[in-house]
Amino acid sequence: MSCQSKDSAVRGNSASDNIPKRFRMIRSRLFAGLIKSFCFALIYVIASPSFSEGGRTPLRAKNGVVTSASRLASEAGVEALKQGGNAVDAAVATAFALAVTWPSAGNIGGGGFLVYHGSDGDATTFDFREKAALAATENMYLGPDGRVVNNSNHLGMLAIGVPGTVAGLFKAHQELGVLPWADLVAPAISLARNGIPITYALQTGFSRSANRFRQYPSSARKFFREDGSLYEIDEIWIQPDLAHTLELIQENGRDGFYKGENAKRLADFMMANGGLITQEDLERYEAIEREPIRGTYRGHEIISMPPPSSGGIVLVEMLNILENYDLSAMGHNSAEYLHVLTEAMRRAYADRAEHLGDPDFNESMPLDRLLDKGYASTLQASINMDMKSESSPSDFAQAYESEETTHFSIVDKDGNMVSLTYTLEFGYGSAIVVEGGGYLLNNELGDFNATPGLTDSRGNIGTAPNLVAPEKRPLSSMTPTIVALEGRPLFATGSPGGKTIINTTMQTILNVIDHGFNIAEAIEAGRIHHQWLPDVTRIETNAISADTLRLYESKGHRLQERSSQGAAMGVYHNHEAGLFEGASDSRRGDGAAVGY
Repeated sequence: MSCQSKDSAVRGNSASDNIPKRFRMIRSRLFAGLIKSFCFALIYVIASPSFSEGGRTPLRAKNGVVTSASRLASEAGVEALKQGGNAVDAAVATAFALAVTWPSAGNIGGGGFLVYHGSDGDATTFDFREKAALAATENMYLGPDGRVVNNSNHLGMLAIGVPGTVAGLFKAHQELGVLPWADLVAPAISLARNGIPITYALQTGFSRSANRFRQYPSSARKFFREDGSLYEIDEIWIQPDLAHTLELIQENGRDGFYKGENAKRLADFMMANGGLITQEDLERYEAIEREPIRGTYRGHEIISMPPPSSGGIVLVEMLNILENYDLSAMGHNSAEYLHVLTEAMRRAYADRAEHLGDPDFNESMPLDRLLDKGYASTLQASINMDMKSESSPSDFAQAYESEETTHFSIVDKDGNMVSLTYTLEFGYGSAIVVEGGGYLLNNELGDFNATPGLTDSRGNIGTAPNLVAPEKRPLSSMTPTIVALEGRPLFATGSPGGKTIINTTMQTILNVIDHGFNIAEAIEAGRIHHQWLPDVTRIETNAISADTLRLYESKGHRLQERSSQGAAMGVYHNHEAGLFEGASDSRRGDGAAVGY
């Protein structure tokens, strides 16, 4: 079938008539721009037969589902599936598209983690976390008084790590993908060159970060009109510089970013503005395939990310503790239930701060002990069901970690699954766009412990495993996870949310396994968060009854309300029905589950 006949078929389908105006607009613009070059990219924007933008009823499809923070990006992933690609191919297409459509966290200038579980039982992970530059030093952020100067570990050029996203996607594709690389990058190029409609979420994000963008001329040119004003909702936003960078990546794979024109441009930009990253840093960067963290919970297999992500270790440690309780009998989000969750969180997050960091720099991390069910039983035995434990400020504090990350989950027609979380750190990362490159740079080095030897109740943390060092990867809370049953992937989930990510992921898993929720119900249910220090439980507004909260507080817990926590994305393989299910969290963004 020709490209034109495919488009004509869709335009004749009554389902497409229900597409919102802004999506009809973008489809027509994309069609016009792609007819000369990318048949793949042309077709992907056509409305999928089915999608869901949140709620307690999951999307159900026969051939595969992609759920992400952007409907347009989810559609790019689904089109890869339609073209015969697998879950990894769809992940590559989705990730590059998100760099265009969800720039607050979707990226090529950041990094993250990918977890894969095949229907054949094979599971692996890809670590493409950012690295400190060769010129980085342990005390690079400190003044003469030993304190961080002007928040420089989070703001400005010194906070930027060597990006890993392109290397990670390329490595995963080389190992597991089946479609041509160029075809998978093409949709993102089309979206950048031909434009996307400004949504409410995009406009709001640009507005909130306007002052940060205006500090850098290259950023202001990308995110504002020529006269400096904000884009209007439904106005078409074109990103030609980003399109060009993506074309370099399309043509040259990994080397399109880490060598040649882009590498020189990035290195020159860093040198001109006081940054540390050089062409040598870029050429030396490598993504790493790592053995997953593996655990079990009530007969299910937990497959998650190893360090430098703390997510898999902390997740399995908490599940091991909670396996000693009949959570189902306690009742979902009862006071007793919330109490044991909080106490499990408190203990696992203390271990996180004390022990975890980049495994290439910390060979003695006690991972086997932290994952051991016997160790979990000793922690569980210390939990008093009538009264909370105390988190002492003299123990390990928790450094700040931004919540502006993004996650997507994918299942293909064969039941293979991908769970991928990646980020720029803050919303829009450093807010610094590479001049001529069109892409944002991360501020990920803020996840290092910036004050060696100084840990206090003010939030400073100086424990050794996560101190800055050249080519070291900072500790992360990203927790892309796949749950399997009898060797077959059952569901995939993950979330943005900084240190809340691990707890959001855990509660989603508990909601499915212990409470029998479908994947959408599991994602939409109310959440809590505790991270050892500060010793307070954060709870979503109106998520839990006042009576329950009073009973919970009577055990000594201190509460702090927040509007929402995380934005989970999940897919589920309903083996009995022969269907795939997907859900996009309604809490944030332009997310959608798309399937066919």
